[in-house]
Amino acid sequence: MSPLPAPRKPTRDAGLAACLFAIDPVGLGGMVIRSRIGPARDGFLSRLRGLLPSATPVRRLPTHITDDRLLGGLDLAGTLSFGSRIVATGLLAEVDGGVVVIPMAERLDRALVGKLAAALDRGVVSVARDGVMSERDARFGVVALDEGIGDDEAAPGALCDRLAFVLDETMLNDDFVWPGARAIARARGRLAGIVAGDDTAIALCRTAAALGIDSLRAPILALRAARAAAALAGRRSIDEADAILAARLILAPRATTLPAPEPPPEPPSEPPTESQNEPDEPPPEAREAQADDQPQDEPPPGDASEELAERVLDAARSALPLDLLAALAMLGGPRRAASAASGKTPIAQGGVRGRPAGVRPGRPGNGARLALIDTLRAAAPMQPLRRRERAAQNPGPMPRVLVRAEDFRIKRFIAPVRTVAIFAVDASGSSALNRLAEAKGAIQILLADCYVRRDQVALIAFRNRTAELLLPPTGALARARRSLAALPGGGATPLALGIDAACAMGIAERRRGASPLIVLLTDGGANIGRDGKPGREAAGRDARAAAQACAAAGLAGMVIDTAPRRSGFAAELARLMNGRYLPLPYADAAALSNAVRAQAA
Repeated sequence: MSPLPAPRKPTRDAGLAACLFAIDPVGLGGMVIRSRIGPARDGFLSRLRGLLPSATPVRRLPTHITDDRLLGGLDLAGTLSFGSRIVATGLLAEVDGGVVVIPMAERLDRALVGKLAAALDRGVVSVARDGVMSERDARFGVVALDEGIGDDEAAPGALCDRLAFVLDETMLNDDFVWPGARAIARARGRLAGIVAGDDTAIALCRTAAALGIDSLRAPILALRAARAAAALAGRRSIDEADAILAARLILAPRATTLPAPEPPPEPPSEPPTESQNEPDEPPPEAREAQADDQPQDEPPPGDASEELAERVLDAARSALPLDLLAALAMLGGPRRAASAASGKTPIAQGGVRGRPAGVRPGRPGNGARLALIDTLRAAAPMQPLRRRERAAQNPGPMPRVLVRAEDFRIKRFIAPVRTVAIFAVDASGSSALNRLAEAKGAIQILLADCYVRRDQVALIAFRNRTAELLLPPTGALARARRSLAALPGGGATPLALGIDAACAMGIAERRRGASPLIVLLTDGGANIGRDGKPGREAAGRDARAAAQACAAAGLAGMVIDTAPRRSGFAAELARLMNGRYLPLPYADAAALSNAVRAQAA
């Protein structure tokens, strides 16, 4: 293997990927474009559209699309008008042979991703709902527009695994000379006759394995891209340049580990002495016969495919970006591929507020809202039978639509689950002001990214004989700063009261649909019981009981031990709370906020 070349700036890769996708959109699955809205992305999409045939259907898929619009189903208006079942075509069947554009792909939920993945795998859409059973062709390519802000907001992995190309906004302003639509059409016509040899397939599979790519779809997509590249170049079969291009465009962005270097060549052994050779030396006649039997100028079997695999792997290595190379080299092992849900805000389903997420059978009321259209859709197939039954029981005028209780459908909603970090701070003693300052700094750091993560924080300070709520759960930084401007300190330590107050707030926030996390900052020096009377023994019993109550309520918690030396009592409280114990005698705001983020995750 040759030395690692300098990473190549992908100045033409986006244009090449667009050309290959336009040649075989169904076979290549599609592309992920990680870019915000802007002229570069709009210009790229416009040029890509110009490479497709003019009759190619192109549809935009909103992230909130309903199942009946996506997959098809009962046409309610037509069914009610004609009195017979009318089936509507879904978006995926409408776009058969075309391209689906998905804005804000990072917001796709798992259910929708599963339906898209099934259609991409099978090439058909099956519908079995509302009394309708049908199956229609749905062969399409996907352009997923990933507009995520950070690394934790990305298009779902199950979708990206099925799409050949991954582009970012730095690649869209390239110097590629785009071919005309006629050249792409000619390449599309040549695609079916392109021959792929076994050496190419072996080389791509070996390259994928060397780069730590587990998915078998990656080498398959790379082979299809190599066929499209050969068709674009006017060749009848795949050559080395096509395989190298496919490895650079498809395999390199999926790399999770650096290829293992070749072992150094073994030193040559000592040449045998003449006396050692003499007994085994064949006679000249035998040597000539053996030479005649050996083919001339024919390499050993497997050498050609191995050499091609080495060259393809070197090309893929050269396409790895600098930051990825550095990260992989530092890790020294495989990089875990991020899953679709990693780092994302948890989702609560079945609520009465949030983003619409379909319907379910049920009665409206108690906050549940009637889904009128879906209720009528459920009732429509039964109208002929119900009319006959109604006419037999009660001849005379009847409503246009007969709806029964089993037809009712109510709306389902999903909403992000707020994480509420409840800081319960021991504000007693001589070092109270320092601990409160640390908590204040940590709260402000956590609030800085509340807008993105939809988190909230609250602050409870306990001292003397009370636990005081200084800051209700909030994500507003300005309000938090005003509330934290003046913090009390000094006095005895009513530890049980502080834990009770945090537990009560956690239970209340959970009822509101949040995910509470109790963060207790204390040195473990409890000396005031629940009844307000001094006494370390009684105060310790009450604190243990309060910690056990938190665990019984199922609340997540952690105990930050702020004592100069580790406190066995603080560790015991963490164990009773089923929480994490973190000795932090010299806590600072950054360390504290990092610990809370890690525990919340």
